[in-house]
Amino acid sequence: MKRLKMGLIGAGGIAENRHIPAYQSLNEDVEITGVQDVNLVRAKEVAEKYAIPHVYEDYLEMLKHVDAVTICTPNKFHESIAVAALNQGIHVLCEKPMAMNAAEGKRMVDAAEKNNRILMIGYHYRFMDAVALAKQSMADVGNPIVTRVQALRQRKVPGWGVFINKQLQGGGSLIDWGCHLLDTALWLVSPSKPVEVNAQTYQRLSKQPNQVNDWGSYDHEAIDVDDHVSAYIRFDDQSTLLFECSWAANIKEDKTHVSISGENGGLSVFPFELYQPKHNRMMETHTNTTEDQQQAGLLQAKNFIDACSGKAQLRSSPQEALQVSKVIDAIYESSNQGKSVFIN
Repeated sequence: MKRLKMGLIGAGGIAENRHIPAYQSLNEDVEITGVQDVNLVRAKEVAEKYAIPHVYEDYLEMLKHVDAVTICTPNKFHESIAVAALNQGIHVLCEKPMAMNAAEGKRMVDAAEKNNRILMIGYHYRFMDAVALAKQSMADVGNPIVTRVQALRQRKVPGWGVFINKQLQGGGSLIDWGCHLLDTALWLVSPSKPVEVNAQTYQRLSKQPNQVNDWGSYDHEAIDVDDHVSAYIRFDDQSTLLFECSWAANIKEDKTHVSISGENGGLSVFPFELYQPKHNRMMETHTNTTEDQQQAGLLQAKNFIDACSGKAQLRSSPQEALQVSKVIDAIYESSNQGKSVFIN
């Protein structure tokens, strides 16, 4: 079978640490033929290190020589690059979040549908062992009532890259970190659809000078994105989601939590546990699952490659990624307006 010719757009940490290892592990199905970055020196370093044959100054030139691209740029450039690639008949795997906002994401979806190309957004948590098992177990949980999500880090504002730059990223802890757990929760409770959001974003701790921060130093005067977010989300079936994420919380330790209380039972994802009322008592089911993000990245890459060749359906559809972006937009809008916001 012909191998998929893959181009990398953006040669930063996520390309080097997740996507390149995944594609090289799947080298019978895919070959990385080129890399492009606005920092040409960086692109050449990555190409030499991983034996990638071609380096491009302009991603538009790369599009003439590949079947698919993986976009690993700041969020500001996701839409323009993805739409250009899709319009050239190129499949796209784009890092999360989908784009700066849902309007940009919608244009990406429209381009994929118009050109009959694959568009996948890198919500790789869907491929984690515990999350996949939770999805399979939702029949035992029944209709969701309350979902709880916490994506909390103790004093870990990213001190590298452009994470604290709103103009390039569109947001902070929510867009960078909380979106993964938000996508996970929305996938698990689907087909329930979010319809209303009441939220508050914060930027207090990260603006303080001389603070403790485990992930390097940054300019506390320059940061203009959220470091903490809380939200109450109501769904069309009257179920609700309690959401909280943070880069810089004053808490005992980092916390990654997704749990669902349903009509027939409940579950918690990290680690996986299932709770069911049976035999006049509450029964708990425990099993060993992994939370290996590298393995999840590999499975995501395999799913994308197989979808490009027509052998599989995407586990993470662009329409579902667009729904996540709509909720993110509503969270920011609700905080700005100081009131609940309805999702169209």
